[in-house]
Amino acid sequence: MKQWFWHLGIGWMLCIAVPTVAQIVELDQGFVRGLSESRVHVCKGIPYAAPPIGQLRWQPPQPSTAWEDTLSAETFSDGCVQAVVGSRPPHTEEFMHQGEVSEDCLYLNVWTQTVYSEQPKPVLVYIHGGGFQEGSGSVPVYDGSSLAQKGLVVITVNYRLGILGFFAHPDLSADSPHQASGNYGLLDQVAALQWVKNNIAAFGGDPGNVTIAGQSAGAMSVFLLTASPLAKGLFQRVIAQSGPGGLAFFGLSDLQSLAIPLSDAEEAGQRFVANHNLLSVQEMRMMTTHELSSLPSVRFFPVIDGVLVTDDVSTIYDRGFQLKVPIMTGFNADEASALPGYGQTTLEEYQGSAHERYEDDADLFLPLYPADSDSAAGIAQKSSLRDLSAVALERLAALHSRSSGEDVYLYYFDRAIPWPERPEFGAFHTAEVPYFFDTLDHLDRPLTEVDRSISDMMSDYWVNFATSGSPNGADIPLWPSFREGEVQFLKFGSKVEPITLTEYSKSKFFNEYLSRSP
Repeated sequence: MKQWFWHLGIGWMLCIAVPTVAQIVELDQGFVRGLSESRVHVCKGIPYAAPPIGQLRWQPPQPSTAWEDTLSAETFSDGCVQAVVGSRPPHTEEFMHQGEVSEDCLYLNVWTQTVYSEQPKPVLVYIHGGGFQEGSGSVPVYDGSSLAQKGLVVITVNYRLGILGFFAHPDLSADSPHQASGNYGLLDQVAALQWVKNNIAAFGGDPGNVTIAGQSAGAMSVFLLTASPLAKGLFQRVIAQSGPGGLAFFGLSDLQSLAIPLSDAEEAGQRFVANHNLLSVQEMRMMTTHELSSLPSVRFFPVIDGVLVTDDVSTIYDRGFQLKVPIMTGFNADEASALPGYGQTTLEEYQGSAHERYEDDADLFLPLYPADSDSAAGIAQKSSLRDLSAVALERLAALHSRSSGEDVYLYYFDRAIPWPERPEFGAFHTAEVPYFFDTLDHLDRPLTEVDRSISDMMSDYWVNFATSGSPNGADIPLWPSFREGEVQFLKFGSKVEPITLTEYSKSKFFNEYLSRSP
């Protein structure tokens, strides 16, 4: 039986103001030693798979080997290979990966309470965003300390990104026993979930009560995992922030756009090799990490590989073949505020884009969102994009609810993080993350008691949902589950309350538009 072990290290004598106790935990691969501070144990940089280097580049993750000495887990590992930009407003340093990157990056981090309990705790596994190109489990706003103090065991995960995580090519497929390639980053996520199933009890977690959560590309990942036979039995519920439906701003209006056919991905891989005058995939395996990552940027994405993703995800959901799990999902008021021209379009540009997007139906659209000036056009643009995303998310909720019989809970985040210097970003893409994680103190912003109150409630909803499959509990507003014909979102703004987000005439227009969209 795995146990907690305690070792009073010299750290407590050197830093009397902040007592630190070294925490030693027995895992399948050996002992790890983390830190305990402020009633929370944290183990950082635990390997969940072998380093995917050398001949393991573009291979499914392999088991991590055992170690003899106690492994130090007091610092985060390197992030997976990516371009580290530090910040990209509105995403300041707190929202971005900082530090070194390496191909040796398949590590995870665990936070749990110091208080021993015979009752296993619910587990939250968080999959970071970043467009499958960047991000890591060590991003500051993902600190799991507060959620751990509220009773969860929290895990954040690194997974392979970009060309190292999602490159497909006929030669790689030919070498695979499944005749498929790509999706290495998603296979990493499955390996991490398998690690959680095998090891999380050592941290007081319940391997039979796991919630997977993610934002943006992380939300796309969790929806792909709900459709994957490889993930069966590895989690019991899902939280998807700003994922399919909620990102109709960017054309991600349904599950169909989550992954591309393997043949298309292989063709893209062949073009990449040819365009860079490379001789073979084997030659690419011989390149250094720096040489490979220095090649001109190309975005690689998840693939319908017939193994992890067996079909178009919307088809899987429509047939009811997805995992039968409750889902919490939603989006932010200003998801597209980082894009040039958001809310600042001219009247002529607004009307032109309406005709381009809606074609013959533009004459129906423009009276619903009228504008007679440039400023009115910006307001109409933002309002219409929010309604499009809301309706797309309602359609996804209806699909899952009908085909699975499970509850879906929808939210709309409308609280702009206080930022007097940059008010134009509003409730931007990713702005809700530090509220759910209750990590607002990581932000250098003039926060108010309203922000702290919202964050406290949002993190309570997460804890409740991860515990029981329902976000509801004492002393917080009721969050109604999705019901067709009476759709309500829980709005997180200056007030937290259920609302109907889209007027009937506008909802009807977007439902008809999305029904015709390929």
